[in-house]
Amino acid sequence: MSTIKLTRRTLLKSAAVYGIPAIVPASALGLGGRTAPSNRVAMGIIGTGNQGFNDMKGFLQDERVHIDAVCDVNKESTGYWNGAVGGREPAKRLIEKFYTEQMGASYKGCGTHTDFRELLARKDIDAVEVCTPDHWHAIPVVEACRAGKDIYCQKPLSLTIAEGRAMSDAVKKYKRVFQTGSQQRSDSNFRRACELVRNGRIGKVHTVKIGLPSGRPDYGKTGERKKPEPVPSGFDYQMWLGPAPDAPYSPARCHVNFRWIYDYSGGQVTDWGGHHPDCAQWGLGTEYTGPVEIKNAKAEFPPDELWNTATEYSFEAHYASQVKMIISSKERGGVTWEGETGWVYANRGTHDAEPKSLLKSEIGPNEIHLKKSDDHYANFIDCVLSRAEPVAPVEVAHRSITICHLGNIAMRLGKESLKWDPATERIVGDDEAAKLLSRTYRAPWKL
Repeated sequence: MSTIKLTRRTLLKSAAVYGIPAIVPASALGLGGRTAPSNRVAMGIIGTGNQGFNDMKGFLQDERVHIDAVCDVNKESTGYWNGAVGGREPAKRLIEKFYTEQMGASYKGCGTHTDFRELLARKDIDAVEVCTPDHWHAIPVVEACRAGKDIYCQKPLSLTIAEGRAMSDAVKKYKRVFQTGSQQRSDSNFRRACELVRNGRIGKVHTVKIGLPSGRPDYGKTGERKKPEPVPSGFDYQMWLGPAPDAPYSPARCHVNFRWIYDYSGGQVTDWGGHHPDCAQWGLGTEYTGPVEIKNAKAEFPPDELWNTATEYSFEAHYASQVKMIISSKERGGVTWEGETGWVYANRGTHDAEPKSLLKSEIGPNEIHLKKSDDHYANFIDCVLSRAEPVAPVEVAHRSITICHLGNIAMRLGKESLKWDPATERIVGDDEAAKLLSRTYRAPWKL
């Protein structure tokens, strides 16, 4: 087979130029019920590590999408989930292999970049995924908005509350479609549980219990390599650090294990905080506001030469409605809403309730029906095409992860109470805590 260098808007032109229309399969021209590449959403992937690879596989299954480029500061290495290999070259190979099999012709058209700004400058890219470490979400998202790209961004949305506000404001200002990778909103069990709660099946809710994981697992199999080492060839470590403080390279600092260092993430509290607390707010109907106080924050921080996030933790978020939300590594994993007449529970792939009759309760046509999505990736593309709001919009994600950022602030500073104004997004009466609403960026990076 001849080699076809395929780009979203130039397939037909290229075929004619190279004189190869006879080997272009019908599927590539949009025949046989498939969408033509020239009419697909052209995507670029920024961040090709663990979740980036998973998400690429999801988007590749959607015939309305064509992935034209990938971007990562790492060319190729181990150190990802369970020691797996990741980086831009493995991602490129995955994409080109997939399209080669789909087209029946050798495909070599996936571009590679080490700097996200190069990818965002491409006029042939319609949408991007940002799947970088948490400290590298805000700047690429804001710049993607300015470049006119729609965005799928992994959770947790931001490293700080100030970043989340800037990201949400940019999406609104530039009228972009934004989906957060809080995929539990596309789980029918969570949606069903939230509808039961929202429609009063357990009466007035007084307590929500959220169980998140504990510890600092060595996901990348690099936990024994915390001391400084030479930077590997093919890894732009200074770009990886970006706006974070300067620090010596070590394998245990980067890739999947970055989440155990506060300079780049918030540990289990925020890693899972983009999921369960998000659905808890969905069930409460508080997606666009938040608590008014954080109380009883407790955490364990075992000494370590590099990893410094909490391993065991708990804190309470109190709402003006008198609802108390307990987030803890000791609670049952998932979300439990407790009301005056019963409870509802949800976790991935399951939901439960008491009384059991609630499990057969039907949501009537005049009751609250939450936005339905059974495929998080497809929902994003649906909305890119229709310009509707996805099931996990940026402002909702910002409000949800704010709860966990506040919890981390209270636990790190040992605060018995933090007063929070969800309208102004300010910590009230505590200047020390208020300083942690944002971070100082390392030059030359600015938000």
